[in-house]
Amino acid sequence: MSTASAITSHPVLKSLLGAWALAACSAEETAAVEAHLTDCAACAEEAVRLRDAVALLHPEDSLDLDPTLRSRVLAGALGRRPARIPVPGWAAPYEAEAARLDALLRDIGEAEWQAPVRLAWFDGRDAVSREATVAGVISHLAAVDGIVADALGLTEDAGTATPEERTETAWAAQPGARAPVVRAAWRDQGHTLIRTASFEGGRAADLAVEYGPFSLPLRDAFLDRAFECWVHAEDIAEAVDYPYEPPSSGHLHHMIDLAARMLPHTIAARRRAGLAPPARTLVRAGTPGRALHLEIEGRGAGHWYIPLDSPGAVGTPGQEVAHVALDGLEFCRLAAGHIPPDEAAAGQLGDREAVQDVLFATASLSRL
Repeated sequence: MSTASAITSHPVLKSLLGAWALAACSAEETAAVEAHLTDCAACAEEAVRLRDAVALLHPEDSLDLDPTLRSRVLAGALGRRPARIPVPGWAAPYEAEAARLDALLRDIGEAEWQAPVRLAWFDGRDAVSREATVAGVISHLAAVDGIVADALGLTEDAGTATPEERTETAWAAQPGARAPVVRAAWRDQGHTLIRTASFEGGRAADLAVEYGPFSLPLRDAFLDRAFECWVHAEDIAEAVDYPYEPPSSGHLHHMIDLAARMLPHTIAARRRAGLAPPARTLVRAGTPGRALHLEIEGRGAGHWYIPLDSPGAVGTPGQEVAHVALDGLEFCRLAAGHIPPDEAAAGQLGDREAVQDVLFATASLSRL
């Protein structure tokens, strides 16, 4: 047997995982192990566990001199060579945002995990908030990510708890948990979600993910998780005074597109709850109706026509009754409940009631 074929055999590669985790492999061995990890899920999971164990034994030095360095290196590394089993395009924003948040968490000290973080959202009527800690926010993210894990069959006992109920359960168990444990649990679950989505490919894209009062196909659930990961990363960064950049324009565009597609159903839900005036006309599903032209400028730029009278109607330029222009980041912060709808600096034209319906519905997309 040649040396090359010996290195590429599964038993040999598995035996090299410990040395690889310690960065003790030769260049040839490292290349062989990393190529193998893209094909073998069992070895990939073992590699993650070994690397995490090494990280606990040898804490990394702080990057306080340049907190953005790791993010830049990570972005460059991810872009150099495509994976043998690529991450689906619809999961890429979540992978990127989880990696950026993980880089932030690596750079903060363990004491900062107890720093107070203010979480804000819009409950349909008013702006509300509550205080958590950095550890609590990561526990929250892990709890809601668990709903996606349930849909993918990654949990033995998939429950029916809402995101809010899961969060309260996670927070109740969080006090006293050490930072590396909280971070590892969130990160390992995220890696498993991305790896499973990659192996499943298009077969799972339309799988329903149940969030209690609503559901999303898996492709949109990953976008939703990317959005929340970014928003809460900004919450943490503000609390610990850490420089943090917005998502890439392409990823932000996909997040905005998800919000725009959810708006007609949110408008209808607000009407059913008595929080918005009734529809002006009845429109059959699939037919054009009154629409608001949503123009997003800057990062994530694009144009959307939001149906106003029925979630099943089609928004078209010919039925435009109002026009709203917003910066992409401001729209996202409105959708996150970080800006009250009556304070959004929107350029507005046309039907004032239609404008109010869309701005308040955008803020109502937010949740804890």
